[in-house]
Amino acid sequence: MSIGGKVLITGGAGFIGSSLATRLLADRDCQVVLLDNLHRNALKGGTLLDSPRVTLVQCDVLDREGVREAVKGCTEVIHMAAIAGVDTVMRSPVLTMRVALQGTLNVLDAAFDAGSVRRFVDFSTSEVFGRYAYKVTEGDQNQLGAVGEARWTYAVSKLATEHLALSYHRQYGFPACSVRPFNIFGPAQVGEGAIHHFIVRALAGDVVRVHNDGSQIRSWCYIDDIIDGILLVLERDEAVGEAFNIGNPRSTLTIYNLAREVIRLAQSSSVIEMVDWPYADVELRIPDVGKARRLLGFEPRIDLEEGLLKTIEWYRRRN
Repeated sequence: MSIGGKVLITGGAGFIGSSLATRLLADRDCQVVLLDNLHRNALKGGTLLDSPRVTLVQCDVLDREGVREAVKGCTEVIHMAAIAGVDTVMRSPVLTMRVALQGTLNVLDAAFDAGSVRRFVDFSTSEVFGRYAYKVTEGDQNQLGAVGEARWTYAVSKLATEHLALSYHRQYGFPACSVRPFNIFGPAQVGEGAIHHFIVRALAGDVVRVHNDGSQIRSWCYIDDIIDGILLVLERDEAVGEAFNIGNPRSTLTIYNLAREVIRLAQSSSVIEMVDWPYADVELRIPDVGKARRLLGFEPRIDLEEGLLKTIEWYRRRN
């Protein structure tokens, strides 16, 4: 299936949403609708909204009627809107779950009722695998944290939205699928991500802070690769009814060594400081992307050092 017509991206003013919109405008002949409450705005200072093919709808996904109006006539819907960032989730666990559960239901209902949607992509999270996830496949058991621990409200609600989206496929034949991104980074990232924090502080020569002893292990995926993955699930019929890990298992290292790499590549004089983080954390997160490779032809192209250099250069020019 080729992408055409009118594409709706909820959370479209965010880092990944705006990056996807930019690629769609460059490579596909379509109209793009960005729905966002602008709580985090990666569009600011950019030129995306200058395009006559882009429409910004300032709306919250909890606004059922606003969502239904935005979905009208859309051929593809990528649902990314969510409360993001560990600190924000822990401060607002109720809102986190409300936006995920009620917001996703609003978007799904609107997309289903519209009758024009050919592909619905639910954006989930690698957090659904819990604290320890080594080469996890989509079919591996989800090991979520204890009930009452605010950290896991995001993961629990996102796992529920996956079930909801795929249930629409199973029960109604709706062309839905789900994507689980693993630690995405790149230029124009906004929010609380580790690489964003490390680069900004390294370029300023400030202390780079790492939680606890920095031994947590992550696999990092450059923004261009996740966009490739999203385009594939939009275009490949094999994606319908499936969930996919999208990440780069080759770009794996500890958080401490990530901070060292950022400081080295930025040619910074910053030092690393260990700070206590007494809350639940993900200790190990490495994806298996074999299913996406097999069904979609997905292959991450940008290795960690190349991605970090591109990202550092963008932040350096911005300053």
